[in-house]
Amino acid sequence: MTGETPRFNPLQRLLHWVMAVCILAMLFIGVGMLSTVTPKFLPLMETHKSLGVVILVLVLIRLAVRLRYGAPALPKDLPEPMKLAAELSHYALYALMIAMPLLGLALLFTADYPVVIFGRTWVPQILPQSDSLHTLFWNAHYYLAFCFFALVLLHIAAALYHALVRRDGVFEAMASVSTHHQSAAAE
Repeated sequence: MTGETPRFNPLQRLLHWVMAVCILAMLFIGVGMLSTVTPKFLPLMETHKSLGVVILVLVLIRLAVRLRYGAPALPKDLPEPMKLAAELSHYALYALMIAMPLLGLALLFTADYPVVIFGRTWVPQILPQSDSLHTLFWNAHYYLAFCFFALVLLHIAAALYHALVRRDGVFEAMASVSTHHQSAAAE
């Protein structure tokens, strides 16, 4: 992470928190889909597909904004292995935020399912029907979802570590309000 400002800009923070809600909802909707054979499956699937497209669009916007504005520098006293872990985990998060919706679309295309998002917008089929490709994409989407969930939990744990243990401003850089200034004013 590099940058001159101590916080992410308001657009970056807004995109982060909107996407956080969308991704957590997506993970739980996905689990709900896999754990039901009731009529609830179809509405869950429709929501999952639409939310996946929203996440894909938002992450592409977020990536462009990140490339344009950068990110605040990590604290100088943060150990190098932790800096490397932060950098690599962010690359992995971005890769998964892009790959998961694309894999989801690919598995639908190769199963020859009509891809309709928001209940009315048809997405043209760009891959041929293929049982073997469908299985490959389904397995990739399924197993990467567990990796994504684990990475999200790690990200939350790291945010809490920075907010509650180190109190080094890393959490505040993405928080919607600066908790550092509030706690300093309260003292």
